[in-house]
Amino acid sequence: MKITYDHQTDTLTVVFAETPVAESDEDKPGVILDYDAAGNLVSLEILDASQRVVSLYHIEYQVAPAGV
Repeated sequence: MKITYDHQTDTLTVVFAETPVAESDEDKPGVILDYDAAGNLVSLEILDASQRVVSLYHIEYQVAPAGV
């Protein structure tokens, strides 16, 4: 997984898989979901991120224990 923030475009992007995008859908205004040819979510893009995300410079990542 890769997370990037672009200051110039004020866009936060989360890439789940380095797979070609076959289709994009703006699920909610300013939130774009990208899918591969099989319909799997490959990335998420948040437009105007500085207005939507509490902290663009702090990321917390947590993995739940196996079997939960």
